[in-house]
Amino acid sequence: MLLPLYQIDAFTDQIFAGNPAAVCPLTAWLPEATMQAIAAENNVAETAFFVPRGGSEYEIRWFTPAAEVDLCGHATLASAHVLFRHLNFSGEELTFHSKSGPLRVRHAADGRFTLDFPSRPPHHLDVPPTGLPDALRATPLEVLASRDLMVRFNSEAEVLALHPDFAKLANLEYLGIIATAPGTNGIDFVSRFFAPRVGVPEDPVTGSAHATLIPYWAQRLGKTELRARQISARGGDLWCELRGDRALMSGYAVTYLKGEIEVR
Repeated sequence: MLLPLYQIDAFTDQIFAGNPAAVCPLTAWLPEATMQAIAAENNVAETAFFVPRGGSEYEIRWFTPAAEVDLCGHATLASAHVLFRHLNFSGEELTFHSKSGPLRVRHAADGRFTLDFPSRPPHHLDVPPTGLPDALRATPLEVLASRDLMVRFNSEAEVLALHPDFAKLANLEYLGIIATAPGTNGIDFVSRFFAPRVGVPEDPVTGSAHATLIPYWAQRLGKTELRARQISARGGDLWCELRGDRALMSGYAVTYLKGEIEVR
């Protein structure tokens, strides 16, 4: 069986930047074990699979090389890019139905995509997880949690300098660890994202983490529209907005690869 496969760099307008995602459009769901095996073979942070539901609606699932996840931003953006750029979707907005509910994606005339995700505000932890500073090799100013653990530092330089012990991070009872700090030069906040527990030591640009970052920084800075940058080695830029209980994040995407895979 031959299946189409695309690799898209998301949250960037330049090739070899942003976050690479594999996208595999389907007409019907494959067995879960097969999708997990394809994701492991692709060996990028996320592989997205989607099937049409009818009209402008699709069902979507995301797999890291090691596990299925409940929400992924960059692979959702990449999937929308594939539909608009390669599969001739002609509307302005589409909806992906996921384990985190409906996710709307709007395509602007300038090529930018806006993802409408559920907001996941973090709550402060009075007692941080045991071993966290040792795993980070740094001591944060504040520790919070939602789906992921979030740690705040004083400056962008401190986040950039992090060199965590991934084996120890993988032992923490959270899918991922978000490190964040105020930004500079027009950027409201910066972040990095580590998820060794699900086979992703560091994710280049993480939309799902911004579902937590956006409500936190919107409250902290007293504004609902923000600019964000994920300061991984590849880097990525996001335009963010908190709108009630929804976190909106926008970015560009570019195609790196399109082809076929053979699954027996």
